[in-house]
Amino acid sequence: MKAFLILEDGTVFEGIHIGAEKEIISEIVFNTSMAGYLEVLTDPSYAGQAVCMTYPLIGNYGVCKEDCESRRPWPDGFIVRELSRMPSNFRSDCTIQEYLESFGVPGIAGIDTRALTKILREKGTMNGMITTNADYSLEEILPRLAAYTTGNVVEKVTCENKYEIKGAKDLAENGPISGSAVFNKESFLAGARGEKHPPEKKPSLVKQLNGAGKKVALLDLGAKDNIARSLAMRGCDVTIYPALTPAADIIADKPDGIMLSNGPGDPKECESIIREIRKLYETDIPIFAICLGHQLMALATGADTFKMKYGHRGGNHPVKDLTTGRVYISSQNHGYVVDMDKLDPKVAAPAFVNVNDGTNEGLEYTGKNIFTVQFHPEACPGPQDSGFLFDRFITMMNGGNKDA
Repeated sequence: MKAFLILEDGTVFEGIHIGAEKEIISEIVFNTSMAGYLEVLTDPSYAGQAVCMTYPLIGNYGVCKEDCESRRPWPDGFIVRELSRMPSNFRSDCTIQEYLESFGVPGIAGIDTRALTKILREKGTMNGMITTNADYSLEEILPRLAAYTTGNVVEKVTCENKYEIKGAKDLAENGPISGSAVFNKESFLAGARGEKHPPEKKPSLVKQLNGAGKKVALLDLGAKDNIARSLAMRGCDVTIYPALTPAADIIADKPDGIMLSNGPGDPKECESIIREIRKLYETDIPIFAICLGHQLMALATGADTFKMKYGHRGGNHPVKDLTTGRVYISSQNHGYVVDMDKLDPKVAAPAFVNVNDGTNEGLEYTGKNIFTVQFHPEACPGPQDSGFLFDRFITMMNGGNKDA
């Protein structure tokens, strides 16, 4: 079946329909990762957007549900050059086509994703429609595209109730420190990958349980699962709270540290959450914030944010640590950034900067045990360069210097 991608500027791409059969209007963005399409699909930060993958072949290792970063795919639509219909991977549970269909996510394949990406880079992120209606009318569609906004999508993606993840009691719970998943022929032939034939644990980079006994409160603004997992692997007990949880409730539980997660949409839409984060800032509890959490902390302390031309989305963004001068390759997914021209140096100082465009990638808060980053240190599927930031956070909780 034919499908069409219609952009806000009137550009039309014709391709092949994939995924669920439905029409959507969304913000069109691109991701430059060469692998990890499942983690991209299940990143709640993509709610309200349709994602174009710049790597040309998507789906060749199928869908392994263990690798999902949340309970479902969140993008409104999926845009690829070529979709693999026959994945080759012993861990695969289903194809991308089956996965998209099962969750009602439509998409388009067979278009020139390179040309689409160049348009978005030159003209900036814009809205678009994915449709199978060959009788579309641009005169009717273009005003609808111009009127679309993602709105406040944090409430759509956050958890419904508070829940807890217990920290590892032994390093063996995390899997081997090196090695890879092992092919279990018996399990494969039996078609079983559940409790009876559990899969081999993934390799772990964690070498000590330095967070043992620490309680972390994670405010779920659209959190990827690996944020809580990264803390639990280090021994922390993690309690996950819905995004609209009052600050008083979190403080009353007496956590040793607070994490503010990633999430979707314009940070300025989260007005009530910003007010509660201000109350968390005013405590002496150590705080570590990622992505949207980083932006909301900045807004809560008087700074400002603005929308980027086309954002940072991919697993290959270099960021420089301004304290050490070291550069790390990071995983990123954001369309907004903290405005450094409106940052009060008495409140916070830049800690990381993007090597490519000079935008802010992290802040250290003056006189507070608070640091925030724009990128993703949990970084599933990778790179893992900045995973040490979780250890820095644990050092803060243990009463040490976060720069140690």
